[in-house]
Amino acid sequence: MISTFLVEHAPLVRVAFWVGVTVAAGLAWALHRLRLRGVMLGLSGLSFIAVVVLTLLPDGARPDGVACTVQFSVPFQGLDTLANVAMLLPLALFLGTATNRPLSVLAGAVALSAVIEVVQALAPVLGRRCDTNDWFMNSVGAVLGAAMALAICAIDRRRRAASVSA
Repeated sequence: MISTFLVEHAPLVRVAFWVGVTVAAGLAWALHRLRLRGVMLGLSGLSFIAVVVLTLLPDGARPDGVACTVQFSVPFQGLDTLANVAMLLPLALFLGTATNRPLSVLAGAVALSAVIEVVQALAPVLGRRCDTNDWFMNSVGAVLGAAMALAICAIDRRRRAASVSA
């Protein structure tokens, strides 16, 4: 039912994705500026739980014997690729901003996505399918989140340096 709605309203889903990215970046910036690190860590935890639930809980489907599909798509083309881009973006954004280590968080997020795909390939009982495209799109989302976190941290460092020298 929800997938039908999303397909029928694909242009709105794309707009909602970019609005969501903008709101998340604004929220991360505001929380970082207010030094609410605990809130950002909480949002990171919620993002991590959502990733685990969406990728590792059994979905009831029967695997068709294919261990892993190897393919790479162009980011932001289909709704499935857009959903995969959105998967790790909040985790990389909030955790990267909270820790002031967006590049380390990026490496961890890309590794997390690879581990998820390996588990999906090795545990057919989950009914999930390993797909290199999922890993690639998750990584694109992590790069976007880490880039926003890097920008937020850099702007804050520059602002603090300017206020100290003034």
